[in-house]
Amino acid sequence: MTQKDSKKPHHHGDLRNALIKAGIEILEEGGMDALSLRKCAARAGVSHAAPAHHFDGLRGLKTAIAQEAFDRFSSHMTKAAEAEGESPRDRLRGICRGYLQFGLNHRALLDIIFGIDASDILSENIQPDDNHAYMILREACAPFVPAHTAPEVIEFQVWSLVHGYTQLFLSGRFGAIAPIEVSDGPFDEVMSLLDRIGTAPKS
Repeated sequence: MTQKDSKKPHHHGDLRNALIKAGIEILEEGGMDALSLRKCAARAGVSHAAPAHHFDGLRGLKTAIAQEAFDRFSSHMTKAAEAEGESPRDRLRGICRGYLQFGLNHRALLDIIFGIDASDILSENIQPDDNHAYMILREACAPFVPAHTAPEVIEFQVWSLVHGYTQLFLSGRFGAIAPIEVSDGPFDEVMSLLDRIGTAPKS
């Protein structure tokens, strides 16, 4: 048996996931500029040609990473909503808290979801009807939509509030140069604006 034959073979499904995991690690360590197929292959312990069997170039890898990022983002918001409380208002605030905490924990993944560099490969993923993360927000906003008002009005108000706050907070605009916790900024004070959005849900 040759040295080449003695290597443990990679299952294609496992290798694809291993390359995505490697890409996420590289992103979180060095940002978008550090990401390359060759680096992902090296970190996954495979030949530099291996990614071509699973992704259509670097663009394909970014798309796969973005899809994984959306899944993690959705899970983060759902768990935060469940931990916040049972009322519709608590759930909405919890989703916003989870949104911000995800950005704090995974800045690079938030960037690939919403960043300019990835906007072309994510154009389909961020459409409200197709994206699970957006549907979580939509469901949380539903109890606050006034009669004869398009749901998107309330959804976009909440989304603009939490996304704008998250971006300003992460960039150090609220005092903490390198914030690591939600409590490092005026989250509760700013999110109190949620109480003025839409109508109070029926008890």
